[in-house]
Amino acid sequence: MSTREALLPARYHNAVERWRETFIPDFDYLLEQWPQHFPKDPQFKLCAYRECQVCPHIECGQDKGKPKHVRAATMAPEQAHHLFGAIRAQASTEFGSIQQHRLTLARATSEEEQVWVLRMMAEELRHGYQMLHLLVEDDWSAVAEDSADDLVEGILAMQTGSHILGAFNIDFDSFLDNVVFCALIDRVGKYQLTMQKISAYKPMAESMPQMLREEAFHLATGVVPLRRLMVSAAKDEIYVTTTDVQQTINKWLPRGLEMFGDERGGGTNVRYGLKPKKNAEAQSEYVAEVQKLIDDLNMRFIRARLPKLKLAEAEALRRRVIEEGETVQGIAPEDLVRMPHPEFFRRRGVPAFQMVGFAGERFQRFRDYAHHLRQHLPSAYLAGRDFRDYLESLRQVVHGQISAVEASRRMPTLRRVAGSCPCSRAVRWVRDEPLEPSQPQAGEPSQPQTADAVT
Repeated sequence: MSTREALLPARYHNAVERWRETFIPDFDYLLEQWPQHFPKDPQFKLCAYRECQVCPHIECGQDKGKPKHVRAATMAPEQAHHLFGAIRAQASTEFGSIQQHRLTLARATSEEEQVWVLRMMAEELRHGYQMLHLLVEDDWSAVAEDSADDLVEGILAMQTGSHILGAFNIDFDSFLDNVVFCALIDRVGKYQLTMQKISAYKPMAESMPQMLREEAFHLATGVVPLRRLMVSAAKDEIYVTTTDVQQTINKWLPRGLEMFGDERGGGTNVRYGLKPKKNAEAQSEYVAEVQKLIDDLNMRFIRARLPKLKLAEAEALRRRVIEEGETVQGIAPEDLVRMPHPEFFRRRGVPAFQMVGFAGERFQRFRDYAHHLRQHLPSAYLAGRDFRDYLESLRQVVHGQISAVEASRRMPTLRRVAGSCPCSRAVRWVRDEPLEPSQPQAGEPSQPQTADAVT
């Protein structure tokens, strides 16, 4: 397939560049290191990519077989509303991920892993750019009141604590967060992008192939270091233990599950041809894939600890330790990692604010469940505001003061103290700038994207 490139109108492109200077200050270092670390890959470029020759017909839903929509105006209002919300949320997640990763980037255990995360951050920036391009090149006025300026401004002004999806409102506490986030949360991203690849909105479908290619690297940025950490733990190196890995998985997997949406929903997206699967189906496939990742990590631990074991012997040992709870050849159940129960530590969806334990056990007393969470989550996270706000909401649900639905609406509640920081909402990322001689005046037709498109 061939790919074409497109740029945002100058003032939006420049706004993203200014945002990048603030939140990816090591970007120039990444470009310097690129030939050394990624010699076979083309140099990073900030633009929107559109894959040509995608399927021109709607691939699922009530309009299956009809031509895909190339403009939002030809879509049913509810269909356009759902799509607009998905694009805006996707843009928020891309920029939000960068803000999280930058907190602990300097704590990388090696230069290689640091450069990998930097590349991932740059590509997330491009993904956000891609979503902004979808929003400003079309007329979304039927489903949105904001102007293109205000829409771009609002997305770029979001901070950790104000993003649309909860997983992007939690601070990182260590570089292990960077790694596990890539392995689990970017895996959700892969599922979402794969589903949106068949979107009835052709510009969305055309945007997905390049994003999916880049997402594969993001997964590797998490999985490869996790494998290394499990091997190191098997050799009794003290830097990161399997307990550390387990607790960090426990922190992030519930947020990843919630990114699929309420388990009872998703039918509207399928009906309108925006995705091929309902939420519960996609979430179930994700759980199975994460289980395979966890099995792989355990196998690497076992084979590093007992290198003389054959593959089949190592697999049999893993099953005995995990499924039967036995200690075999010095490997105990606590030496390996496990999949948390899908209802553990949830605050959205069907299991929201139910006191379900790590292994699926149910608690009756708030205090008992709070202590259970303390045993299974990273200590640095327990000391933060996100966990405190969750516990307070849970306490109110348990005592009948608010409903689980009301508690879900409260999350997230992490906030930043306003100030002169360039990421403050007081800053206007989109500025009025002198037009270059080659630029048309606002409102005049130009490229497929229009500077003053109303969203």
